Amino acid sequence: MNFFLGIDCGTSGMRGVVIDQNKCVVAMVKYLWEITEVTDWSLCWRTGLWKLLEQIPVEYRSYIQAIAIDGTSSTVLVCDGDGQPVQPPIMYHDPRGATVLPDLKKIAPPKHTVLSATSSLAKLVWMSKLPSFATAKYFLHQADWLGFLLHGKLGITDYHNALKLGYDLESLQYPQWLKNIHIPIHLPQVLPPGTPIARVRPEVASEYSFPPDCFLCAGTTDSIAAFLASGAKFPGEAVTSLGSTLVVKLLSSTRIENSQYGIYSHRLGDLWLTGGASNTGGAVLKHFFTSTELAKFSMEIDASQSSNLDYYPLLTPGDRFPINNPHLQPRLEPRPENPVEFLHGLLSGIARIEAQGYGLLQQLGAETLTHVYTSGGGAQNETWMRIRESHLGVPVTISANTEAAYGTALLARGGMV
Repeated sequence: MNFFLGIDCGTSGMRGVVIDQNKCVVAMVKYLWEITEVTDWSLCWRTGLWKLLEQIPVEYRSYIQAIAIDGTSSTVLVCDGDGQPVQPPIMYHDPRGATVLPDLKKIAPPKHTVLSATSSLAKLVWMSKLPSFATAKYFLHQADWLGFLLHGKLGITDYHNALKLGYDLESLQYPQWLKNIHIPIHLPQVLPPGTPIARVRPEVASEYSFPPDCFLCAGTTDSIAAFLASGAKFPGEAVTSLGSTLVVKLLSSTRIENSQYGIYSHRLGDLWLTGGASNTGGAVLKHFFTSTELAKFSMEIDASQSSNLDYYPLLTPGDRFPINNPHLQPRLEPRPENPVEFLHGLLSGIARIEAQGYGLLQQLGAETLTHVYTSGGGAQNETWMRIRESHLGVPVTISANTEAAYGTALLARGGMV
């Protein structure tokens, strides 16, 4: 009896999924953060990890062969030689790296992914200027540090997390321009996601009843884990995440990079996962409707009929993908008195933006779209799925599994399969 554990460390808490050799889920657990104002996230992560492991039934824990962990992209920290953070982690959306962008632009290639205020490299350069950095030895991503707590090895990451650090995904090495920065710290060794790293530390295996030969694998980011969980695996297949914002990812045999639209590609074996994110999405819908109203009014929409409202649903001005215009104004007029018609217009407007996004990716050289899987809260809206299908012109279905931790469990089971 062999089981595999995937752990997803997200913005609201941690989730774990245990699967068997046949990829079937046998256990799901979660631990939500208990506080909202956090001064040091590493303390929450450490507590969450141990609490999460405790919840897994021991009859599964004792047969877990491998574990993999995903974390939010560009959530990073620096540690001393014992793996202790020398300062609180910097979260994925923290823009403090903006202050070092002028220096980075003199070093990194034009329009490179690292030239963003929230990139891992921008955060590392920013941290290197702090007095506490004198005791730092290792730079780690969130998933790397959580893995360290289990296997005890420092300075190891995966090439999904390393993308925004500047790692070259084609040559699979750090580029010379990055080495020339000469930050006095160990840049992590980069492995393909799913690669076995080391066995779980004996004391951890003993406390949580893991087999002594249970090992940790190189992890991934939360968004890639969600893609792996979807069931998409062939070029032309895509995943749209309908959360607060709209995120599209298309599997392609061609790598697409265009910083003008915030487009970059992750490596998935011999393929590339390319995509972008728009500021439109579920947050706009929830601004105008309650969850109950969304469900009720959606059922009253005739998805076979087109809306005559031409909306570009945004809450505030500005979008980057598929239209790059920081001053782009929301288009939400005229607003009909009938709330069903208004909702129909909003759903159709977001669907048009999604179709425009995939169109842009294909225009830039990505694979022709053949199928769209859907994750996020919007995946439960059947009416919206049908409206999107009419705009996209390809089948639209709910992802096979919507838990990112399931995708990470697949990594633990045997790489990106």
